Amino acid sequence: IIVTLTNGDKYDAKLIGADMVSDVALLKINAKNLHYLKLGDSDNLLVGEWAIAFGNPFGLFNVNSKPTVTVGVISNLGVNFINEDRPYNRVYKGMIQTDAAISSGNSGGPLLNANGDVIGVNTVIFSTAQSVQGAGSIGIGFAIPINRVKKIVNSIMRGEKLNRDIYLGLEVLDLEELDETAKKAYKIDDKDAGAIIAKIYRNSPADKSGLDVGDIVLKINNEPIHNKSDFLVQILDACVGDKLEVQ
Repeated sequence: IIVTLTNGDKYDAKLIGADMVSDVALLKINAKNLHYLKLGDSDNLLVGEWAIAFGNPFGLFNVNSKPTVTVGVISNLGVNFINEDRPYNRVYKGMIQTDAAISSGNSGGPLLNANGDVIGVNTVIFSTAQSVQGAGSIGIGFAIPINRVKKIVNSIMRGEKLNRDIYLGLEVLDLEELDETAKKAYKIDDKDAGAIIAKIYRNSPADKSGLDVGDIVLKINNEPIHNKSDFLVQILDACVGDKLEVQ
């Protein structure tokens, strides 16, 4: 891994640790008197405030060792989704959405506020392109909130291993996946939200916790569950040993 600074200096970097689920890694280089950016507070953001994205779209940083800067606003906050295109599920939780142009190659660059504080790490874009090479901005980009990044990085710095090898022993469905007969049996109408437990495996943690087939999950650790995707975000983001309070 090679880190190139904006003055063109290159350093070999050591991977201190990584969490594949949250898509965050910590690198270290041996250098002195480095300029640095202040990490802000991503819990104190407003939709509509300015956002500035730094990055390396299509390798343009290699031309003159300078990052590309684009400007937009924060379009949305608290967006949750899962990327299932990988060998493992990546959980993007509480994401910051911005219309500042983020293109292929911008991933890992900082998203800044108007004060120059880092509020997120650019990570994912929605694109109409059929390949990575053509994946340009259509104004829908997402950054991992910096408070989430700080939490993961601090765990790595303390030498903690984030054990994501969890097993609950249940399967859930969206309420809309039920047929009309099942909806009537469970007294569900089209206005109801949540994820319904469709299967529980014997002697599993879910079985021992007292959950039953037909239970509708409304909240996990006080986070609202509107559908199956919300359920999976909360579950897959957990670590071995975590306790989940299910309503």
